[in-house]
Amino acid sequence: MSKFSIIIPTINEAKNLPLLLSDLSSIQKEGEIIIVDCGSRDKTVDIASIYGAKVFIAQERNRGLQLDIGAKNSKGEWLIFLHADTKLAHDWFRKTYSLLKENKNFIYYFKFKINNKKIIYRVLEILVNFRSKYFKQPYGDQGLIIHRSNYFKNNGFRKIPLMEDVDFLRRLKNKKDLKQLNSNILISSRKWERTNIFLQAIKNWQLRRRWLKGESLESIYSDYYKND
Repeated sequence: MSKFSIIIPTINEAKNLPLLLSDLSSIQKEGEIIIVDCGSRDKTVDIASIYGAKVFIAQERNRGLQLDIGAKNSKGEWLIFLHADTKLAHDWFRKTYSLLKENKNFIYYFKFKINNKKIIYRVLEILVNFRSKYFKQPYGDQGLIIHRSNYFKNNGFRKIPLMEDVDFLRRLKNKKDLKQLNSNILISSRKWERTNIFLQAIKNWQLRRRWLKGESLESIYSDYYKND
């Protein structure tokens, strides 16, 4: 069994994927990289293959489904779920590897940092890291590192097109098992650049609230991507 399976869902990520796969290339001897694509029209799949990743195809645009396909086809003891538009610190593996020997029940996530120098993003980083650490509410773009037994014991990611990270973490019985790593994950600012970040944060909160109150994910998904 491999030590790690790094699982990355993609859709048209040819621009971002090489940066992340370059970060990961140094640890390929320790595990495997799995790309689960859902119909990219650019060179995403070709790039994944060039970097030696295993590629699987999802038949619909559904991130929860993609992540679950990756997990079910993985061979690693630890599953590392990453978004394609992220970048890792050069020493992330050294800092992370020793921690994983401590407790298989812990679920780890990275410190949130945005690849934009504007001051407004520093405010967002403080708020997100505070929420994650003290309210135990990290999101999938911060990366999630989960032991495979823990993943399947908690029934994994549901096959839903968004909120799959919120849904999975809400089902955990013990939120104290969520641990923040002493290492940053650099996140693309692209999803905030077309709008006011605080208005976007309010919108995201409203969408989560609608979902928690029982509104259909199809309706919420349509609203979330209506400007894409």
